Amino acid sequence: MKRIDWKTLDEAGRDAALARPAQSRAPGLRQGVEVIVAEVRARGDAALFELTARHDGIELDDLAVTEAEFDEAEARLSTELKAAVLEAAGRIEAFHRATAPVPVTVDTAPGVRVERVLRPIRRVGLYVPAGGAPLPSTAIMLGVPAAIAGCRDVALCTPVQSNGRCDDAVLFAARAVGVHRVFKLGGAQAIAAMAYGTASVPRCDKLFGPGNAWVTEAKLQVAGDPAGAAIDMPAGPSEVLVIADAGADPRFVAADLLSQAEHGPDSQVFLVSPSSDLLDRVETEVERQCAELPRAAVAGVALRESRLVLVSDLVEAVSVSNRYAPEHLIIQTADPRALLDGIESAGSVFLGEWTPESIGDYCSGSNHVLPTYGYARSYSGVSVASFQKQVTVQELTAEGLRGIGPCAAILAGAEQLEAHRRAVTLRLAAMDVVA
Repeated sequence: MKRIDWKTLDEAGRDAALARPAQSRAPGLRQGVEVIVAEVRARGDAALFELTARHDGIELDDLAVTEAEFDEAEARLSTELKAAVLEAAGRIEAFHRATAPVPVTVDTAPGVRVERVLRPIRRVGLYVPAGGAPLPSTAIMLGVPAAIAGCRDVALCTPVQSNGRCDDAVLFAARAVGVHRVFKLGGAQAIAAMAYGTASVPRCDKLFGPGNAWVTEAKLQVAGDPAGAAIDMPAGPSEVLVIADAGADPRFVAADLLSQAEHGPDSQVFLVSPSSDLLDRVETEVERQCAELPRAAVAGVALRESRLVLVSDLVEAVSVSNRYAPEHLIIQTADPRALLDGIESAGSVFLGEWTPESIGDYCSGSNHVLPTYGYARSYSGVSVASFQKQVTVQELTAEGLRGIGPCAAILAGAEQLEAHRRAVTLRLAAMDVVA
């Protein structure tokens, strides 16, 4: 990990210190994804079978997971794991129901009623990766809010394994949270299939979920095509920033840093502290704990682009965090809640030494599909609102229009939109005739 003394840096140096690893949108990647998307659009299921054979080494007879396969997957899982999936889903549902948008009706003037009504996005596509490891938790995080929102058709794609099956836990989680259909598809071809539709895979209105560089590029391409599909948010590698004071336990801090570093070689972790001694102790502890991890090699690569940042005080630590806008922010200080009001940009915040980021990944109730790569400055994590459209409705009585119509006519005249003005004044004049 690179050691940085914040006070010694100028603005350019501070920008460099907080720089993320460059995301790959190399011409070869873009063109490769373009070819895959074009193949799927042109040849549908035939292209999907060929691409799965080519990239995953599996010859499939059918793209859809059958009811028998769901049953067999459930039978293979331990009772303990199934119980954990259902327990986590219950808490995630409780939080998402409590925070879901609600309809609103407001009388903004006498005889003028304005409403917000909610409509589910009709058909959504969920992507659950399984590259480094399968992620049943992502199936829960996406399936629960889709169900609460009332989406009528929920499709999920997840890569097929070398045994020709999808991950058992992913299938169990998908069925448990009400996903309607699951397909044995991964990579850019899965995104293309859900964006444009094939004989087997339904065309979806919006796509959700993380993935590798090929999946991310495919999502960006289909989102930029009017004939494609909307996406949840731009995505990048996973990341965490920890703010800690001198009293923080270096074992806990190191474990939190490593829990993100093990995600992938392009993940990034930051520790920001006014205590030089804590930075030293955490660095030693990271090395010790990393050596014990099964994914030590992956975490080790990520740690090369990670930072230990010495700041003057906790106020400056908050400033550094807001500038970086982390996906995950952990605050391990004597009074962590005292810093919360100062946090402006973060995907999800974890307060105190007993709140590891892993809990948010799995079962606290919040969603783990979060903005990365600095997008926390302008995006929020996935929620029920992500799966809904908020439609405004207005209804005026004659007296309502009489009261506010002149305001609209004046503004329309100022904008030189005569038809807009007349749509109001003609009605006002008609009222006078009737009167």
